Amino acid sequence: MAPANAVLEEEENTAPRGGESQSQPVPTHFRRAYDPRLLEGPIIRSLFLLAMPIMGANILQIAYQMIDAFWVGRLGAAAVASISISMPIMFLMISSGMGFAIAGSTLIAQYVGARDTTMVNHVAAQTLLSVTIVSVILGTIGFFITPLIFQLMDVAPVVYENALGFLRVQFVGLPFAFLYFMFQSQMRGIGQVRVPLYIVAGTVTLNFILDPLLIFGAGLGVMGAALATLISQALAAATGMYFHFRGSFGIKLSWRDFRADLPFIRRSFNLGYPASIEQSARGLGMTVMMFLITSFGTVTTASFGVGTNVLNFVVIPAMGFSMATSTLVGQNIGAGNVHRAERVARLAAALTFTALTVVGAIAFSAANHIAAFFVPRDKQVIHEASIFIRTVSWSFGFIGLQFALMGVLRASGNMLTAMIISLVSQWCLQFPLAFVLSQHTRLHAHGLWWAFPTANVAIALISAAVFARGDWKQRRLIEPRDTREADEREVADQVIV
Repeated sequence: MAPANAVLEEEENTAPRGGESQSQPVPTHFRRAYDPRLLEGPIIRSLFLLAMPIMGANILQIAYQMIDAFWVGRLGAAAVASISISMPIMFLMISSGMGFAIAGSTLIAQYVGARDTTMVNHVAAQTLLSVTIVSVILGTIGFFITPLIFQLMDVAPVVYENALGFLRVQFVGLPFAFLYFMFQSQMRGIGQVRVPLYIVAGTVTLNFILDPLLIFGAGLGVMGAALATLISQALAAATGMYFHFRGSFGIKLSWRDFRADLPFIRRSFNLGYPASIEQSARGLGMTVMMFLITSFGTVTTASFGVGTNVLNFVVIPAMGFSMATSTLVGQNIGAGNVHRAERVARLAAALTFTALTVVGAIAFSAANHIAAFFVPRDKQVIHEASIFIRTVSWSFGFIGLQFALMGVLRASGNMLTAMIISLVSQWCLQFPLAFVLSQHTRLHAHGLWWAFPTANVAIALISAAVFARGDWKQRRLIEPRDTREADEREVADQVIV
């Protein structure tokens, strides 16, 4: 809950006066960010207004990684390996803070729908405070235990020194990465998705310039790439905080907003920890899957790498529409318009299923050409990769369906249900199927490929069944504003008496 004085101030500022409309006036900074098209008008337009910038930002994030890989690749295999072994560790660290981001954006979306600016600002400040504390603790621990981690991984001596320096710089920059990730999630919660896109575009450009200057010009090698990333992350975080404190885009913070509200932080943690577990388990699951894949040799591993690039291309629009769906559903639930929220969910699910089914059909027919684009000179890899693409591509529509419906569950606050579905997908279906089909049937390596579409279809159908039950429509994370204000007036009257 917001501090009592803040709520009373908001009540005084928004209380209707004689002859005026009973609707609540909205502060100027909030009106600039608020897009009425998200709560009314054509739903498809609203979905695309949100989804396209989100997809653009996701593509730029991939470009960010590709730029680092491009320049570091000029230093040799050992340099590439030093970065590669650091990525899974950083992914697990970032996943631990993802729950606060998802919880924060969900709560903000619902409070935006309710037009409760006081609580929008309160949620933003408290989640930023939480992720800052978590990131500082994780970064400090990670900095000092990095040598132990590499010893457990049995990192080769030729890789160890560069990997140690690179990962330690990443841990130093962890608070900046968390802050920007939180800012991006909060902007998505209020429906403002263009600003993060512009910031990411700027930092990608900066990283592209800094990488060669620091890696080769300053002679820092791998550490140059690490410093370029640190500078870019710090600038992105500083820009986001500048906008928040200035109140440019729907959230306006002051330093007093950062006084710890322990009940709210505990509530946010309880809401968000399933998402953190889900993402961490997803990263760990892919690591375990890689052990199984690499056991079949270089050709299978390379074919999986090619297929993963295709899957990433599919996941970008699926994730974009999932996040857009979460924002729209969350805001409409907050506004008390559950009927429109359900229409958004159904339309988003149908749209992503249809669009990605078409993409799957194209990928199926052009599988050989797609594989040859990534490995033009290796016929074995082209053949195996094309089999993987054809095996998986027919289930692309079900990936879109699953992502859309999972976005609905998160928007309504059903984080635990979403976590269970995701864990079942990876640990109860995909990995066991991959093991059984590849080790105990004549499919061998092809059994690995069949585990992916089988899990995709099964989890999409489970998600659809959970959605159809309608329990998510009964969940509301925020207390209706008029009810809360009535309670506060009653308490105030009792105090006066």
